Amino acid sequence: MGDILQYFLNGLARGSIYSLVALGLVVIYQGTGHLNFAQGEMSLFATFGAWWFNDHGVPLWLSILLAASFAFVGGGAIEFGLIRPAAKKSPFAVVVVTIGLFQAFNSLSGLLFKGAATGLSFGTIFPNKPNDFFRLPGGAVWRYENIGVLVTVLIITALLFTLFRKTKVGLAMRMVANNADSAKLSGVPTNKVLMLSWGLATAIGTIGCALVAGINTNVSLGTMFGVFLLASAAAILGGLDSPLGAVVGGLSLGVIESFVTNYPKDWWASTYIGADTATAAAFVIILVVLLVRPSGLFGSARVERV
Repeated sequence: MGDILQYFLNGLARGSIYSLVALGLVVIYQGTGHLNFAQGEMSLFATFGAWWFNDHGVPLWLSILLAASFAFVGGGAIEFGLIRPAAKKSPFAVVVVTIGLFQAFNSLSGLLFKGAATGLSFGTIFPNKPNDFFRLPGGAVWRYENIGVLVTVLIITALLFTLFRKTKVGLAMRMVANNADSAKLSGVPTNKVLMLSWGLATAIGTIGCALVAGINTNVSLGTMFGVFLLASAAAILGGLDSPLGAVVGGLSLGVIESFVTNYPKDWWASTYIGADTATAAAFVIILVVLLVRPSGLFGSARVERV
């Protein structure tokens, strides 16, 4: 029983990261109706910036806030200078641009930050000493760092839910995503909404990447690749227009990954189930869910007139 609880807690820790990055994807989709395939690498580039600030004497927590602030501005600028012109051509052009940005930011990170390929030491803003945990019944331990990450995700989720459901800005973002032309005719400043969506998503992604780097104790060019892949799956599983869905999807994938990775060696099918199949198992579950509910667990089904 203690082992099962430990696997569950470990899964929540990893799933919290997936949830946070998935939230960034949901923000962009809520505001623009697009998916940003460069989300992970844009956040990674900003996190290297946080490392640079910290390396020059700025406290880590302030370095992360500064990096997230620059990411907010940079995300808005990218939407204005690249995404918006591409979207006027065709929706597929946006996909091509974001894939290009993925490669560009990854290469730029390696070019500007010496040692990025092998990894640069990165700290954490949460307590992470060997004895920084509390023990639960059955012998399982819950580290303060993992609790801090989970609480951060829940706070950001609550703020986003309030933004989307309780404010005029959130309503405007949903209107633009649903029908930009109608939103513009209704007086919604669509251009500002689009920039806000990209800026906010990039800032959230930067916080997520910084937390990943803190858990890993380093940041490298490969830090976000696997995380972004599963975060994208989490967003789709939960529903691309639902912040709550992103969190539930991310936490679920983290727990699934943890249990599959630690599948007992003496159990049935132990030859076929283990760390190498964790990602595959997660995607099989997602496939089954989407076959039953294409909009995701918490997503809104779109109704179109024909």
